[in-house]
Amino acid sequence: MNNSDDNVDVVVVGAGVTGLTAAVRLHEAGRKVVVLEARDRVGGRLWTETVDGVRLEVGGQWVSPDQTALLSMLDELGLDTYARHREGESIYIGRDGVRRTFLGEAFPVSDATSAEMERLTKELDRLAAEMDPLSPWEHPDAERLDRMSFAAWLAEQTEDEEARDNIGLYIGPAMLTKPTHAFSALSAVLMAASAGGFSHLVDADFILDRRVVGGLQQVPLRLFERIPDLVRLSTPVSRIDWSADGATVHAGGESWQARHVVMAVPPTLVNRVQFSPALPPVHAQMRQHQSFGLVIKLHITYATPFWRAQGLSGTAFSPYSVVHEAYDNSNEDLPGETRGTLVGFVSDEKADALLGLSAAARRDKVLAALAGYYGTEALSPVAYYESPWMADEWTAGAYATSFDIGSLTRYGKHLRQDVGPISFASSDIAGLGFQHVDGAIRMGASLAERLLG
Repeated sequence: MNNSDDNVDVVVVGAGVTGLTAAVRLHEAGRKVVVLEARDRVGGRLWTETVDGVRLEVGGQWVSPDQTALLSMLDELGLDTYARHREGESIYIGRDGVRRTFLGEAFPVSDATSAEMERLTKELDRLAAEMDPLSPWEHPDAERLDRMSFAAWLAEQTEDEEARDNIGLYIGPAMLTKPTHAFSALSAVLMAASAGGFSHLVDADFILDRRVVGGLQQVPLRLFERIPDLVRLSTPVSRIDWSADGATVHAGGESWQARHVVMAVPPTLVNRVQFSPALPPVHAQMRQHQSFGLVIKLHITYATPFWRAQGLSGTAFSPYSVVHEAYDNSNEDLPGETRGTLVGFVSDEKADALLGLSAAARRDKVLAALAGYYGTEALSPVAYYESPWMADEWTAGAYATSFDIGSLTRYGKHLRQDVGPISFASSDIAGLGFQHVDGAIRMGASLAERLLG
């Protein structure tokens, strides 16, 4: 491109799955498109990387049966999947600190706690069934649910602390990566509705069903291969001048004139761009009430998947452990791979505490937590890695943004609202597939269809 203004139909800001999906669909329809990406790679929050000789899914990685947009995209791109290893017993550490193994999805808790968890699951399924995930603010009980924290809702529902902790685990630490007191009950119901029901979230064999051969970043990489000359890497957008007739997008000392601009970035990054004129106040305010959660994704590799010899699947849960969940994440698609990799997660306030320690002290605490699940063999990995999203300049958290208490009903209707020629799309503002690659594809495809219409 020249350093003078260049005319295009659409400037797409962000080369994650949303932006690339939109750009490919627009290009295929004959529109002139350019994609501007701040990072030196495509994929956004999807990143497959080899570290210390081990291929790791640094970002998102799993595919579930309800993610029909993603499954369709995998077919279109010629990508295969394989089942996550899950044979054997799972592990649970309860409020009493006792380690127990179990089969199926029901935790080995007391009959009373089990009954309360089942009742809460049914209630969340009922609430989710009443919600269109594209418009959660229209839920019949939206106002009340949005003004109370999920922790308060759980306390209102049951006096069983372990039941509350376990149900909270599925949506707080595991999905929104925030403490349950930091987001609303309505946001919790949205998380459930976006996955087709809370029952899906409690079934690890469903929601973490399969992985993509070669890694999930193959999706954006294959999309990029369709439009390589249209994507500019290491080109963060600094300013957008706009009017009713179009916009001029400035990045890296160059500028592009366009009829439309697609902001395919997390809401937290929108306000890092200078807009002239400024975005309407409601848009600026809205994005001050959306924030990422915090999670440390752990990748711990061993000489062998030793837990399998113990009859264990590798799946482990505990709201009381530093590592609240872990899974067998061995690369079954790599011929000759004999090592075993566990993936684990440390979220919200537990992540705060770990990040205050030195790298060596963090490692010690993590391995001690894994030893609580798998035994002393877990203390001797051959490789150890922490995904860096919490320190990543263009993310600074995980896995996606969500609203603070009371803000989903206040601002939700503006989430996908255009401002002049500027449109907004990302997995953060999806309905079905919220927070997931499936939602990113849905957002990119629907926005391209709208612009073409």
